[in-house]
Order: sequence, then C-alpha cells, then structure tokens
Amino acid sequence: MASRTHVLCGPCRYDDVTKDAKRWCTNCEEGLCEDCENVHRKSKISRDHQVISIEDYRKIENVSISHVCEHHGENLEWFCKTHDEVLCMVCVPSKHKACSDVISISVASTNARQSTALSDLEEAIDGALRNLKQCITSRDSSTKEIENQELAIKTTILETRTKLNNHLDKMQENLLSELRATSLTCKSKYTKFLQKLKSKKEMLTKLREQTQHMKQFSSDIQVFLGTRQVNQQVISEVESIKTIHSLIEKLSKEIEEFGQIKVSECDVKLDFKDPKIDQAQIGINVPTSRNISDVRLQLIKTFQIQRNDEVRISGCVTLPKGHLLIANWTEENSLIEYSDTGEHIRDIPVSGSPFDITVIDPKRIVVTYDNTEFIEIMNSNTFNVEKKISLKNRCYGISIKARRLYVRSGDSTIQALDLSGRKLETLKIPSNNVLHMTTSRDRIFYTDSAKNIVHCCSLKGEELWQFKNDSITYPFGVAVDNYNNVYVVGFDSHNLTVIQQDGKDSKTLLTKSEGLAWPTAVNYDKEKRTLLICNLNGKVALYKAV
Repeated sequence: MASRTHVLCGPCRYDDVTKDAKRWCTNCEEGLCEDCENVHRKSKISRDHQVISIEDYRKIENVSISHVCEHHGENLEWFCKTHDEVLCMVCVPSKHKACSDVISISVASTNARQSTALSDLEEAIDGALRNLKQCITSRDSSTKEIENQELAIKTTILETRTKLNNHLDKMQENLLSELRATSLTCKSKYTKFLQKLKSKKEMLTKLREQTQHMKQFSSDIQVFLGTRQVNQQVISEVESIKTIHSLIEKLSKEIEEFGQIKVSECDVKLDFKDPKIDQAQIGINVPTSRNISDVRLQLIKTFQIQRNDEVRISGCVTLPKGHLLIANWTEENSLIEYSDTGEHIRDIPVSGSPFDITVIDPKRIVVTYDNTEFIEIMNSNTFNVEKKISLKNRCYGISIKARRLYVRSGDSTIQALDLSGRKLETLKIPSNNVLHMTTSRDRIFYTDSAKNIVHCCSLKGEELWQFKNDSITYPFGVAVDNYNNVYVVGFDSHNLTVIQQDGKDSKTLLTKSEGLAWPTAVNYDKEKRTLLICNLNGKVALYKAV
C-alpha cells in the first residue's frame, strides 16, 4: 500500500528494490517508475491499461472501492442486469442461476463514465449540496433575524419601562393630591361634629341643673309634668348623639399586571428537493404528550410459531426491513425470522441462548445471551457477527440510546457501554429481579418481576417514578411509544397495560380473552407505530397503535 509521502513502484518492490513511482496504473492498482511504465505499455496484456500521473492518483487515493463480495469474500466479476447487482462467482449459481442477463463486469463497466447512474449520482450530490447551502443561508438569515428581534424587544422593554415609570409618577401625584383633599374634608366634618357634641353637652348640663332645681323648689304636679317633658327632651338628644358618622375612606389601587414577555416559537419549513422528485419536502414531526385514554390497538396479524422442539420466547424486535425477529430462549441457540404477514423466513444460528434483541441502526442489531458472558453486534441482513463484547456476567435486557448500549448485567446493575464495548458507567438499580428494560428520550424503563413494579429512571440511574398496580402481576417485557407512554406485559396477569408517561395512570389494553397467555415480550416500532407482542409458547400478535 502506498504511503502518504511516497508512492513506490510496485514491480520494483517485487524485486526488493525501493524506487519512487512516477505513474499509477488504475487497473493493476500499483505505482510504476519510468522503466516499469515502458515495460507495462509494451506488454500486450497491459498496454490498454489506464495509467495516470501520481498527482491525479492522489485525488482518488482515499476513495474506498471494494472489489470483494461482502457475502462470500470472492472477487466481484459479474453483473446481473435484472437485479442491478454486482456478483462474485459464488453469487451466480446460488442466487442468480435463473437470470438470463448476467454479464461480465468488464462488459458492464464499458462507458461507465458516460452512464446514467454516474450522472444521477453527480446530480444527487450537487442537489444535496445546493440544499445544504440553502439551509445554511436560511440559518444565517434566521440568526440575523433573531438578533434584530432581540434588539427590537430590548428597545420595547426600555420604552415600556419608561412609560411605566411616568405612569406610576402620575398615579403617585394624583393619589397624594386626593389624599390631601380627603384628609381636609374629614377634618372639616370632624370639627363640625365636635362642635355639635359640645353643644349637646352644654344642653344636657343645663337640663340636669333644671331637673335638680325642679326637684327642690317645684310642686308635685310641676315635678310630675316636668319629669316627663324633660325625659322626652333627653331621649331626643341621646338619639342625636348616637348618630355618629365616621368618615374613613380606603385608598387602594390594585395593579394586577404591568407586562408580560412571551417567546413564540414557530416551525420553519425548508424545501429539501430530491433530484428525482420535484416539490418533495422533508418534515420533522416532534411527538407531543398523549393521554393513554386515547390509545387504541387494531389487530394486524396473529400467528403461531411452529417448532419441533420447545419454544420459549423472551425477546422480539421489528427489523428495519419490516421482518420480525424473535429470540427463542432455549438451548437450540437460534433466532427466528418471520415476515410481518406470519411467513417463516429462516432460523439463524447464534452463539448461545438468545434472551433479548435491539436495533442499533438500519444495518446492525445487538443480541444478549443468558448463558454466556458476552453480547454480539450483528449485521441485520446477513447476521454475521461484527463485534463481540465481553462482560463479567450474564446478560439479559438491552436497549440503545445516543449510541450507548444499556445492558442488564451484574448484581443489581445496568451497564452502559459504547459501541466499541468500552464500559462508560455502572448504574445501580434497587433489585436483582430485573430482566427486561428499554430506553426512550432521556429515560430508562425496567420491570421488577418479583415485586410487580415498573421503574422509570434517568440515563444516569436516578429514579423518576415507579408504578405498581394489582392489575399487573409479574411484569416482564416493556416498550415505549413516541409519547413516552409505557407498554408492559403481565406474565401472570395475562395482559398488556399502558402506563401514562408520568407514571400516574394506567389502562389495560389486552387481556387473556384477546389471546394473551403468559406474555413475555413486547416491542414498539416508533416509525411504523406498530406493537409486537409474543407469548412464551410462541403465539405472536402484531397491532397498529392508533
């Protein structure tokens, strides 16, 4: 392989001679010095080869093109026009035996530079770049607009503050003026009232003196008549005194709201055009919360896994291509692949007794085994093992979030790993009776089968809530929908329950009357919005969540 500094002559290196290459043969994929280039051109077998300069070779040095079949490891030598597939010598008789238009790759590559496929590729790349430039320009424009809006809002706030200050100053001046006027009015009224009271006092004092004199010097008839007449006068004066008017005014002004700052956020739609499809748009749907009272299930398909040996399902998943992949938790050591219409596709031999499965990306899955101390990352099409990750304990439930694998393994722990197998964190959980788990957004959900509890915690292991209800006994498989609502199958209660995303409410969706008998596994496909449920004995049901 040529170094980054020098490209050595391939034929010379074969003779153990180190010599810099001046040219590069794209057919032989090796460098040539001047002498070897002359020999190369003179040879009948290589005179038609394309030879380019080392400078031009540098431009394609890092372009990675495989000439080897990914399925069989043989050189790619044939091309099937019907299926538009490049084939090796093993692919032809195994999968394309009936194809009548299999030609050699040398014939198929004739005029490849002028091919429609290459033109389409260049057009697609150019179109994508145009779209990205448009997006970047739009974002730059939005950033400037945000800055302008920020400045405008600041100006509005300052102007509003000034207006409020002026308004409060005027309110203060008016209130003080009104207070002074009211105070003067009250004082004047109280002065008049006090004068009247003093006048009444003088009158009553005079009546008391007259009564005493009448008692001493008047005749009995005069005393008799005078007593009654004076008494009426006293009663009248007392009633007048009782009428005391209090002048108390309450000055208060309640200000409920001075102002409110509100940030409104709206979706910006950008047209992202596919070179092949005019007016196509890319939309991003952000799920919002949904009450579980609105959740409904529509049955799509049910079927029974037929096996000569024992069936014991512990995990399931919907593959990106739509097929259903089921973990048969037995010593048969195999995964079972079915179509979504219930047709058996194949059995896939694996390294142990598979317990759980999760999808990493469109091309990869990961499988756990309860009788081994490792997990395996596989190609989701060929099921070849791409990575084996060793752990210190058996492994059970597994899920992925933000390119992190969360594995139920160890003594009351969940292990967090990166995709290379490096351990990032160990999360403690309150029980060792946990087998199944899943992740969604920023949360981990797991079931404690022995204590009949469903737990929700953060990705750091901090518990957010736990749910326990008599309707769920021995909770096993767990899944989460687009709204973070939690679906749990009860193994002993023979039911499927959905729990509100905050853990405060639940609803039973399916029971034994709908075919749930010892259910163990459940999986929610967030893209298709389908719910896959499996019983221990191999009965499978696929529902649409509406």
